[in-house]
Amino acid sequence: MNLQEEVKRNLRDIPDFPKPGILFKDITPLLSNAPVRDRVVEDIVSYFSSFKPGAIAAVEARGFIFGALLAQRLHVPFIPIRKAGKLPYQTLRASYELEYGTAEIEMHIDAVKKDTKVLLHDDVLATGGTAAAAGRLIQQAGGRLCGFSFIIDLSFLGGQSRIQKEFEVPVHSVAPF
Repeated sequence: MNLQEEVKRNLRDIPDFPKPGILFKDITPLLSNAPVRDRVVEDIVSYFSSFKPGAIAAVEARGFIFGALLAQRLHVPFIPIRKAGKLPYQTLRASYELEYGTAEIEMHIDAVKKDTKVLLHDDVLATGGTAAAAGRLIQQAGGRLCGFSFIIDLSFLGGQSRIQKEFEVPVHSVAPF
C-alpha cells in the first residue's frame, strides 16, 4: 500500500467538530502507528531536502508534533507558532480567517534569524488561512520561506492554490483529499 493510502487509513473522521458541518480529520491514530508516522516524516524530508531549510516552523498544536520531528530529523531549529496570548516574550502577530471563524497567531519576535530558509509545517491544509498568516509572520521576521508541508490537504477548499499564489514556493501534502 502506498503512503497516501496508509495515511488515509490511519485518520479518524469526526463529524461536526469543532462546529456543525465540519468533518474534522483526526491524526491521533496516525501518531499511534510509528512505522507510518516515520514514513510521513521521511516523505517530507525527502521532498524538501534539496531546498536545505535552516529551520522548521509549525503551527499549534498538531503541527508541532510533526514539525518537531522534522526539525529533529533535519538537525535544524524548531519555531513554534501559537495562538495569540500563549507566548511569554515579545511577539509578531497575524490574523486570519478559518473555514469556521477567525483567529490570530503569533511567534516570538526573535524566533527567525534574518534570511534563514524556513519550511512551514501544519497537519492540515484547508482554506490556507492559517498557513498564509504563518508565512507572513516568517517573512515579517526576516525569514525566507522555502516551502509548506502538510499531512492532509482538503483540496476542495483551495488552500494550496492560495498559498502558491501568495508565496510562490512549493507546497507538499502527503495525503490530499
